[in-house]
Amino acid sequence: PSLAAIKEIGMAARVNPQAMLKEIDSMHGAGGFDIVIICCSNLSAEIFWQRRLEHTVQEVTGAAAMVLAVHEDWNGGAGNGLGTLYAFQKACAKGKDLGVDVAQLLRGGKSVALYHTAGKGTRLAPLPGAENNNKPGVKLPGLLTVEGILSPITVLEAVLRQTSSYAAVRKGRCSVFWGDQVFVPSVGIQACNYPADILAALRPMPTKNEWEVEQLHQYGLIAVDASGNAMQLEKVTYDTAVQYLPEDVTQVGTSLGSFSLSSALLEALLSEFESELSAKCETLDSDPHFWMPFTLKKDDYKAVMAKKGTSEEASSAHYERMQAFKSKFLPSGGGMLGCVDVGQATYWWDYGRLELYMQNNIFLTDTSDSAHALRVFLRLHEPGALGGGRQQFNTLGPKAAAASDSVVLNSTLKGGRVGAKSVLVNVCAPSVDVEGCILVNVTSTRPIYGRNGLLYNVVDTETEGTLNCDAVRADVFMPGGVQHKMLSTLDTDGGKAWKVKLEGNPLSFEEVYKANQLLDVSECTVEATGAHARAKKDLLSSIS
Repeated sequence: PSLAAIKEIGMAARVNPQAMLKEIDSMHGAGGFDIVIICCSNLSAEIFWQRRLEHTVQEVTGAAAMVLAVHEDWNGGAGNGLGTLYAFQKACAKGKDLGVDVAQLLRGGKSVALYHTAGKGTRLAPLPGAENNNKPGVKLPGLLTVEGILSPITVLEAVLRQTSSYAAVRKGRCSVFWGDQVFVPSVGIQACNYPADILAALRPMPTKNEWEVEQLHQYGLIAVDASGNAMQLEKVTYDTAVQYLPEDVTQVGTSLGSFSLSSALLEALLSEFESELSAKCETLDSDPHFWMPFTLKKDDYKAVMAKKGTSEEASSAHYERMQAFKSKFLPSGGGMLGCVDVGQATYWWDYGRLELYMQNNIFLTDTSDSAHALRVFLRLHEPGALGGGRQQFNTLGPKAAAASDSVVLNSTLKGGRVGAKSVLVNVCAPSVDVEGCILVNVTSTRPIYGRNGLLYNVVDTETEGTLNCDAVRADVFMPGGVQHKMLSTLDTDGGKAWKVKLEGNPLSFEEVYKANQLLDVSECTVEATGAHARAKKDLLSSIS
């Protein structure tokens, strides 16, 4: 929701296309984070990402970073506050086993990035199920070389590429990012020397009318005073905001949630919450449990937490605890939280919902400056070898044609037509006739026909008729030759339909999620790869 606000505001803001391309160029440069920590939902995902990123991190970020994938084995979930501390703690333990002192490296000025990837991905269903609950493994239209094989870039790898440009100004800091949104700041990459900082799209303090017209009450906000100190606000009306904010507030911005911590603050927080990290029972988030008690007045904080169902006694105790921590950490006073502006004209692409996944992939075929920027980001911008052109590494028969705006990557098509506003990645079929379609990892032994549909990780070995692409289909592969064909529509909210077995489906999205929880992601990936390879072999032998 916060980035949706940025889009609404940014559409009206002036964009300098060349400056934005320069920002993307820095993302493709040689400077990335020294250490990359991936916080996964389970052990099999940890193993998957450790292996995958050891092969791709330099190609993705431009730096041969040390990769430390960990998983959150926490009763009920730690929240992104304690979850950040716990992930760093586990990464330090993993580094120690490798003979590396991660905390000392951070203390000495190395840059660390930590990516939170857990979550069911209900709004993106059925795609995360097709990745066996490996939500950050959902694929995008771009190619990487993974162990010598061309493979689509994943959402997580795209986020790693985008955020890598912050490494240069984050020496001695641990940066924390979320794993499903990509943005390009319109005001450059800014440094911040506060103990903690948070990303936001800042603007001058709005009037009451502007606040209501832009519906700022729907979003988490950051306010910045004349000295540069930041304050975290929940979703509040203009009148409530004025009540909470000091009189010298100069800017307010929609929060992106991503933050960074100095090595000193990170170590102090690890010490402060040592008992919680040991017991692994509490759930604390960064906004309500770190930034708000650091920056709000006590009565305002209690009022905010009361709306969340927290008792006055509990919120008072936590507030006093965090204020005591702040006084001990900053004995001479000063601000705890700063803000890093990303600008009102920020480009951003959200892949956290099914409709947005479809829209932002079709957006690649658009003619706008921001669409060109996204193509540049995904290395689809100019003809040539890997990383160039909308059509790369394809084997197209003499009767196969593709519209000039379409994106076709690493695909084998004997005939047919890839129509306008279509994106095909790793597709193998005798022929296609598609318009406004997204096909990712699709192998079909019969022709594919569709308008405005999405096929994801589909293996179709039927011989009669056509494989239709007029809605949504994502196949789920499990050991033992199990293949579930999961159907949906672009209008279906996976969160609302999570427990519903949609028409034509063998299981509900929730049942797929639960079945996947028992499985190893890497084994399922091998199963899916094998199914695609067998179908492709049959297809190629039949059309040779």
